[in-house]
Amino acid sequence: MKQKVQKKQQNSKKCLVCGLKNDLGLKASFYETDMNELIAIFNPLEEHQSYPGRLHGGIAGAILDETIGRAIMIQDDTIWGVTVELTIKYKKPIPLDEELRVAGRITKDSKRLFEGTGEIVLRNGDIAATAWGKYMKMPIEKIADFNEDEQEWQVVSSDNDPNEIEI
Repeated sequence: MKQKVQKKQQNSKKCLVCGLKNDLGLKASFYETDMNELIAIFNPLEEHQSYPGRLHGGIAGAILDETIGRAIMIQDDTIWGVTVELTIKYKKPIPLDEELRVAGRITKDSKRLFEGTGEIVLRNGDIAATAWGKYMKMPIEKIADFNEDEQEWQVVSSDNDPNEIEI
């Protein structure tokens, strides 16, 4: 299903998932869509493998966690999700040699907590892994000593940014 991109979210400098200056990171880009979902797009590196040619399950968990946790920013970009609980189900091997897409969405929202689901989708449309998570809503100043300029927390546009995403 095609989804129209509404907005691109920020990347940072050294985050494992979104850090653009982390040589071993995923360098994922995150896009808010008209379906109220957050879609992450990334290309895994050989350094992200477990078995030869396969994405490590912990890396799969990290991208699912980040995508679901960031989905709350669609509603309010001043709130961050802090993981309370995360459950992952691995359904298919995840290859290293293709662009991967991850979809995340909020399924339950209250004053202090939210829950969400997500999945890693392979190029052929197969779902390789699913996740459910519960997160606490927090402003960044209560989570970490965070300086947006120092961390280079900004939207980095590229000619490769899609207007629509097939997922």
